[in-house]
This record gives sequence, C-alpha cells and structure tokens, in this order.
Amino acid sequence: MLGVFRRREQFFDISSKRTVLLPLDHGVTEGVLNGLERLDKLFPLLGDLGLNGVIVHKGIAKEWGKFLPLNVKLIVHLSAGSKHGLPPYNKTIVCSVAEALRLGADAVSVHINIGNDLEDKMLQDFGLIVDEAHQFGLPVLAMIYARGGQIVNEFDPSLIAHCIRLGAELGADLIKVPYSGDKKSFTKAVDSCPVPVLIAGGPKKSTFKDFLAMVQQALDTGIRGVSIGRNVFQQKNCLEALRKLVKMVKS
Repeated sequence: MLGVFRRREQFFDISSKRTVLLPLDHGVTEGVLNGLERLDKLFPLLGDLGLNGVIVHKGIAKEWGKFLPLNVKLIVHLSAGSKHGLPPYNKTIVCSVAEALRLGADAVSVHINIGNDLEDKMLQDFGLIVDEAHQFGLPVLAMIYARGGQIVNEFDPSLIAHCIRLGAELGADLIKVPYSGDKKSFTKAVDSCPVPVLIAGGPKKSTFKDFLAMVQQALDTGIRGVSIGRNVFQQKNCLEALRKLVKMVKS
C-alpha cells in the first residue's frame, strides 16, 4: 500500500497541504459544453497556474493527454452515464484500472450516487475498483452524491456526512462531495474522516464572487482542497478564474 500513499500525497502541495483538481469529464454526461471543446488547446496552458491535477475520461487521456504538462497529475475517470439515460443518476464502469494505468494515470476516480434503486450496483463497482486500483498502487478518488428516487434534498447535511463516511468505510483514498453549507456538521464529518475530503463545485453559480465565498467557507471546515469544474471552465476567462481559485485554496 506504500505506493498508494506516496501517490496520493503527491497531489498535495508541501506547504499548504491542499490540492486543486480540475474535473473535465463532463462531456460524457452533458455532451459538448462551453469551455470543453478543445482540451488539447487548454492543457498546455495549465502548467503555470498551481493546478495539481485534471480528471478526464480514457478517450481524452489517450488522444490529448500528451498535451498535459508533466507537473499536472492525470486522474482517469472510470464511471460514465449520460443525462439521457433512464435513470440519469445511473453510473457504470467503462474503463479498467489497468487501462487507466497504461494511459499514464496517477490516480483513478469513480462516481457513486446513493439513495436510489441502483445504489447496490454502484457500491459494488466502487468496492471492486478500490481493490483493483490498490493492487496497482493507484489512489482512488470517490465522487459520492446523494441522488435518486429516495433523495429529496441532495445537499441535506446528514446525507452529505453519510457520503463522506461511506467513502472512508469502503476504502477511498480521496473523497469528493458537495458542500452542504452547514459549517458545523460538515466540519464534524470531515474531522471524523481518515482520508482527505475535497468539495465539488456543483452547478455554475450566478457570480464568481458567490462561488469563491462558498469555497472560503468550506475551507474553514478542514477540507484538503477542491475539485471544481463548471465554476472554472465556464467563466469568461477560465485561466484567470483558476488562478484566483488556486490562490484562495493554497493561501
């Protein structure tokens, strides 16, 4: 397991002990989004911004991964499901850990939605991926959300706390969840988690200022970083937005 721990720690800055990841895997779910049209042109610009890693699917890693600067880690996302599927919250495994490793992955990620009639399948996939990845010495980032037929409010603090605990219990090395907005309960959940917790950005906020305010509040709960997509790459100047986000997280 030494390889897993070493690779995980390489995602965090030595001084701040925090990380900033840029998920760019939305094309499978959403199609072509503004800001994601040509990642081969975006990747070379990411090396001097303090970004720690990007998250992409295997096809992007295969064709455009060569444009990613070597100081930016590569996380290959193993889960997929489009917004047109029934139900749209279903995620299935579409890439093996071995293939991710062949593509140069420094870690893999998997998406799990709980509180629905497919929870058991996604949890089973999650457990198997953790076992397989650890055999190769690769860390696993678990993106865990409360979504589906049994969920009324996916930002319910108790549900998000459960997502954090679930990821830890099933062996994730990094856990990504939405920020609930309830600072007290979120702090308790993060403090009780033995592995680093990151927050997701969620839907694009009305203003970048509002988004940064949310991030700042979340940082005060003890999270180890962020994994933010649309609130960065859909800004008018995404590189400047990313620079500001990195500065805030690592200050």
